[in-house]
Amino acid sequence: MQRRSFIYLSVTGCLSLGLSVHACKNKTHANAPNNLGTTAFEALSFDLLKTWCDALIDTQINEPSDSTIHGALYCEACKKIHGRCMDAVYPFLFMADSTGERKYLDAAILVMKWSENVSMPDGSWTVIPDPKSWRGITVFGALALGEALHYHGHILSKELYDAWKKRLRKASEFIHANFTIDYSHINYAFTAVYALNFLGRMFDETAYIEHSRQLAGEIPNWLTKPNMLIFGEDKPADEVSAKGLLPVDLGYNVEESLNGLVQYAKLEQDEELLKLLDQSLAGHLEFMLPDGGWDNSWGTRQNKWSYWGSRTTDGCQPAFVLMADRNPAFGKAVLLNTQLLKRCTVNGLLAGGLHYESHNIPACIHHTFAHAKNIAFMLNHPDIIKKLDSNIPIPRSTNDGVKHFPELDVWLIARGPWRATVSSYDQIFKKKYSVAATGGSLAILWHEKTGPLFTASMAEYLLVEKNNQQSQPGEDFALMPRIERYVNGVWYTNIQDLKAEVEQTDDNETIQFKVKTALTNRDKQVLKDANSYQLTYSFDKSQVTITARRPLTGDNGDQLVLPIISPSGESIIQESPNRVRIVKSNSQVILEANAAINSKKNEGQRIFNMVPGVEAIPFIIKFPKTKKRISCTIKVL
Repeated sequence: MQRRSFIYLSVTGCLSLGLSVHACKNKTHANAPNNLGTTAFEALSFDLLKTWCDALIDTQINEPSDSTIHGALYCEACKKIHGRCMDAVYPFLFMADSTGERKYLDAAILVMKWSENVSMPDGSWTVIPDPKSWRGITVFGALALGEALHYHGHILSKELYDAWKKRLRKASEFIHANFTIDYSHINYAFTAVYALNFLGRMFDETAYIEHSRQLAGEIPNWLTKPNMLIFGEDKPADEVSAKGLLPVDLGYNVEESLNGLVQYAKLEQDEELLKLLDQSLAGHLEFMLPDGGWDNSWGTRQNKWSYWGSRTTDGCQPAFVLMADRNPAFGKAVLLNTQLLKRCTVNGLLAGGLHYESHNIPACIHHTFAHAKNIAFMLNHPDIIKKLDSNIPIPRSTNDGVKHFPELDVWLIARGPWRATVSSYDQIFKKKYSVAATGGSLAILWHEKTGPLFTASMAEYLLVEKNNQQSQPGEDFALMPRIERYVNGVWYTNIQDLKAEVEQTDDNETIQFKVKTALTNRDKQVLKDANSYQLTYSFDKSQVTITARRPLTGDNGDQLVLPIISPSGESIIQESPNRVRIVKSNSQVILEANAAINSKKNEGQRIFNMVPGVEAIPFIIKFPKTKKRISCTIKVL
């Protein structure tokens, strides 16, 4: 298949696609963000969106003889066409309107023409070109097309504008006919809250608006106490775990559900709801790391965690930008996260993590066309962007001490330059094997000089959503620090233990966590004689110490595993059997233990895990035969 990087059309070509002649010329309308670049952040966002759109155009298929593929965006990473690629119509039209460059208009028209391959008679679009596949994604396609028409539809001919609006009306009818509060995971219903209201105003259809208000009336019932986190990211959406905890996923909440709720509340000017959402955004913002990453180490849908957010969601920008007038820290979150998105952009595409480039992992285009929509939405509100205050810190930049989230059984730690997360959350997505950080695991360890040093992965990398996850390259190796033992090839570890008990103290100098745990396999069977292990995490300003205790001595294979985040190219120096130095660009990380530190890989090699898209060196400290206790201290110089 040929990819199209540019298609030149004559005036005759413009008319054949349903465009008026004036649409082929440079034109910027009143709703386009004029004077781009008047602020550094606005310029960064525009340049990032342009970079993404140009790279997406390079993936567009040019096969006019084959309508089943012509105009689609082809994903080299996944070797397939993602059915939602039509969502790119919004950022493409934004760029066409803002720059006057013909290539963006062509791309928008062609991707919408291709979308007929995922278009169903009932008005829905499907997630892949298969009429039996999932149709719930119609709500996202409808918003992409609706916002494209709302902000930039004037650059289309009347004929094409009317045709797209007619198709949008059919999608709107599907949403109106099918979406209830329990349609699927809560992100669908909460996106529909906004979509139905927005589309109701576009089509002057009061039934849509009343439907959106009915769904919005349910919002308070789907927030946890006391931190107002959205729950419902599983099926059943309100089923509690053995600990009585509800299914929460940070990535979907901040990059999808909160957007829909805030955009709805702004349209409706619902002050009571806006006050509630102010609290909810503040609760979610506690999990943003100082570098703009979203700590979804524990979330139910962690299989799609990509450090900056979630693979197929749209980005946190709309909700936090629109609410920045109430809490300036929300605006700072947008600045930090957008800068992180730029740092994770590789060859023009948004990569699903920090180390795709260093490990030569191709980026799935789904990340890019999904997140491009929300950058476009943000840029369509330049007056708000200009008011963002970069001097207001987010909570995790300034906090000190420990905050427990009882609705998650998750703790956030801050002491000096260190930030950390400990998780004993016992929700399992789809009630199967897709286990995120639990078992009292140290799900995040972050330092202001190095960024992340530990980040949780899935216990096992599973393609929970085969159409929306990239395959794991090479060996699947979990990234959570842990105690483990293999017995007859079966893996037993604390990170599979849903019953771990956690105690915490803080004397204002040292924060200490004690975790009582059992070595457990994927079927939640506890290894005989392995039900009284203990992990201790100690945090002070100068160092972090991880201690593992076992009940019995002996040579049974017990070991402490510490997968330190380290991209290829950093030097690993074994200074002694018990001491390792990692040389980073602006710092050095020292590991020192009371037993030998070994690396699973040869010097210079790294393991890579798709969640959350980072490289690591797996350091392993085996329990000496005569020891019940081993300990390792981590310092950053």
